[in-house]
Amino acid sequence: MKLIALPLGNLDLVSRFLIITLLISVAAGEDPEELKQKDSKKAFVYSLVPGMGQAYNGKWIKSALVIGLEVSLYISWQDNANKYKRFDQSNYPLSRHRYMEKRNKYAWWIGIIYFYAMIDAVVDSHLHSFNDLMDEPINKENNKEIKYAE
Repeated sequence: MKLIALPLGNLDLVSRFLIITLLISVAAGEDPEELKQKDSKKAFVYSLVPGMGQAYNGKWIKSALVIGLEVSLYISWQDNANKYKRFDQSNYPLSRHRYMEKRNKYAWWIGIIYFYAMIDAVVDSHLHSFNDLMDEPINKENNKEIKYAE
């Protein structure tokens, strides 16, 4: 197998994280026989990295949404934190207190989205076989047909 070197030198830390996370999620493709049963504990471990729990469950759009939200919230948090720190040196349209409030608001949203994604990954893995279970006939119990008295 030939390894490919990625030219990541010109990208900032957030962009590198996003690219590496997406590459890992694509490289960790699911085996078709593994699609029947998902492990909730494994989903929790994957969910420690934002979006990876959704990728583990095969919810690619949800995974991209979580990653995109976390990255955009982090960038907004960082921007407002920098404006708050350098307020005396620059001319900004809002008050210093307002940049502190915005910084704190984005920090809360980062945490909320993070914990939502963790819970969502565990619940999705637990309910992964729900549709297959609901498609099974009701009159079967332990693979034996139930005979009703007439």
